[in-house]
Amino acid sequence: MSKDPLNKENLLPYLANNIDGFSHLKNVKKFSIGQSNPTFLLETDTASYVIRRKPDGPLLKSAHAIDREYRVQKALYDTPVPVAKMLHYCDDKSILGVDFYIMEFVDGVVYEDPALPSLANDDRAKVFSEINRGLSSLHEVNIDAVGLTDFGADGNYYERQISRWAKQYLSSETEKIGEMNEMMDELPKRIPMDNSPRSLVHGDFRLDNMIFDKNEPKLLAIIDWEICTTGHPIADLASLIMQWEQTAGKISRGLQGVEREPLGIPSDENFIKEYCELRNIDYIKDFNFYLAFCFFRMACVIQGVKKRALSGIAANPERSNRETLSVPKLAERAYELMKAL
Repeated sequence: MSKDPLNKENLLPYLANNIDGFSHLKNVKKFSIGQSNPTFLLETDTASYVIRRKPDGPLLKSAHAIDREYRVQKALYDTPVPVAKMLHYCDDKSILGVDFYIMEFVDGVVYEDPALPSLANDDRAKVFSEINRGLSSLHEVNIDAVGLTDFGADGNYYERQISRWAKQYLSSETEKIGEMNEMMDELPKRIPMDNSPRSLVHGDFRLDNMIFDKNEPKLLAIIDWEICTTGHPIADLASLIMQWEQTAGKISRGLQGVEREPLGIPSDENFIKEYCELRNIDYIKDFNFYLAFCFFRMACVIQGVKKRALSGIAANPERSNRETLSVPKLAERAYELMKAL
């Protein structure tokens, strides 16, 4: 018999004592998303909850940071940023053996394909405006006012990020890719002079990390805050644009080759323009740098996936092998953008 990942014999009395109104548990369902930190739906007689826990076993020091997830979402709940309501954090290892937290269940829909084939044109346009609303509201949050002054390191965000990902890349390098080696040297030299104040940066801001209302194109909650930190806001915006450059469909979650205007989907330029208007900032100079950085970072991430696949420790070897074919293409695109600066 497999081990109960929620150890309900311990968990249910604990929740009854720590969550107001928690009643008889009727059903438990494991979500297919949130594999990094196992995530479950708890349905009771009166309400539904989500529990997110660390995985079992030895963990990397900075990985599976559910304490940070809980803290940032709790801090953002009374701001315009749409997030789920946090209910309780538990660091008592006697309950599940690992830390976990409970939040309210947001009953909505998660879209995977940015072409939004199930929606009408007007609703597609509204979904993209809602994405922009969520992103711009996050970047407008006063981190001092919400108690997140110490949530990230000081210093230049891009210098830290490029250095970190370059080290990760080199540790998982399997063959020489000339563009990657040159970017590790050149990209730090091309960081724009920008006096924008530090903001919260989600770090993985994409369509399938958002929950929308089932009945109208309204963003209800942004999820998966594991790598959120403080830094430079345009990294999140460029990450979205980078995602849309990928192959169309819900696997790569891109819009490559899609005729956007007939579908009501904004062009990259119009999406960026709306973002700037929402934040009351000038159109972004040197956007190619931010886009190059995101392609470089993604190449580093996928290279790590490739190394794990070759080592036989990938969670999904078939998908990992398919994704790693894109490393040279990502590197080439990042290099192209960098050279255009």
